[in-house]
Amino acid sequence: MVESFAPVDFLLVGLTGPGKTTYARRVLEPRGTVRLSVDEVVFQRYGRYGIDYPENTYFEKEASVLAELHRRPAELVAEGRDVVWDHGLWPRKDRDAMTEPVESAGGRWRLLYLPVGRDELLRRLAERNERGDANSLLVTPQALDDFFGRFEEPQGEGQEIVEPDCL
Repeated sequence: MVESFAPVDFLLVGLTGPGKTTYARRVLEPRGTVRLSVDEVVFQRYGRYGIDYPENTYFEKEASVLAELHRRPAELVAEGRDVVWDHGLWPRKDRDAMTEPVESAGGRWRLLYLPVGRDELLRRLAERNERGDANSLLVTPQALDDFFGRFEEPQGEGQEIVEPDCL
């Protein structure tokens, strides 16, 4: 059993737009937690989605960054650092793949789920779509519906709910 004082890997789960990055920046980073953001690394390397590279190449770019960053949580935990994985972890298999390496490195994990309904996500995404930063990939209502279809809501995984009003 992992001791309660062991470093923590915070696994943020949620669709696009519920406030994962905001939560990580406002709540976890000020405590010294290292934030790993796949979207920000993609942005740093390749530029803006749909502007500096074609939209249909995003998943290829994302896959290479995911493969590279995937080992970092266990490495940071082994160094005694708390870490937050700032990426949606939509399928359960992706969430499961993040826990074993952290436990093997002597850490523990917390699954933080940010559930937000479609109407509120659409409102937030409309605002976010106007920005030009790494966390503002254009998301249409049709794309959001596709996301809902592919998202596996955490059930029985030890998830903790992060209420949207805390952001």
